[in-house]
Amino acid sequence: MRTVKPLLIGAALLGIAGALSAAPTDRSLLRRDGTPQRILSLNLCTDQLLLALADRGRIAGLTHNATDPGLSAVPALARGLPLHRGSAEQLLATNPDLVVGMPARGSAALAALPDARYPVLDVASANSLEDIYRAIRQVGAAVGHGERGGALIADMQREIAALPRRGRGRVAAYYQRRGYMTGTGTLVDDLMTRAGLVNLAAKLGKPPLAQISLEEMVAADPDFLIVESATDTVTDQGSEMLHHPALDHIPRISIPQAWTVCGGPAYARAARSIAAQIAQHDGGGDV
Repeated sequence: MRTVKPLLIGAALLGIAGALSAAPTDRSLLRRDGTPQRILSLNLCTDQLLLALADRGRIAGLTHNATDPGLSAVPALARGLPLHRGSAEQLLATNPDLVVGMPARGSAALAALPDARYPVLDVASANSLEDIYRAIRQVGAAVGHGERGGALIADMQREIAALPRRGRGRVAAYYQRRGYMTGTGTLVDDLMTRAGLVNLAAKLGKPPLAQISLEEMVAADPDFLIVESATDTVTDQGSEMLHHPALDHIPRISIPQAWTVCGGPAYARAARSIAAQIAQHDGGGDV
């Protein structure tokens, strides 16, 4: 029995080595017009950027989370496209001519294939709207559609510029399951600032992610609680604390996690929803 594991590992390594020797090394064979023909995403966030900017027929693979409505802002767009779980074997089978990730070079699958020569695009995580615009420009240029990136940015800029800052300096806390609160320097904090809200985490001097007890939140008494829409109903002990009677008097702004987990086009949707919900609370109707 002790020889089984080494034999299995050896067979796996031989399989990878064989696939590497069979994979074409001339990347120009995979490019007809100077743009990537087989693009693989290694990250949920780059999944969504590719869906917005790349030709559908050139997307060779997205992560298995791309069709999850709880995580992806555009799950319907990903349906019908190849999905993967980030294994070295799947990477070899796809044989991409561009690998995109956050960052791509941090992928364990790529690390397992030191002899593979796949072109990679490292995209930085977005913690602000300007970061999102930078990522859109970067990915748009890499997939041969810089004009799509420019148009997407222009659309987002127009939509966001039209939104009123209804927060008027009031304090809000992005309160999550098990009492975690999102702090400054994050995408959620950027959204709150754009809506005219002050992040409670900044007032309390908390780090980007901190666990705040129910008693601390009650004592802080923010003007709004921003919560993930998945916690609108009690599903477990983690979400139960968000429905404690001591918090009932604090107005809630509910947005899907899928709109904020990644920096991308969904930022504008989240900003519009926050503004609309503040307006509704203030009796001013929709935005």
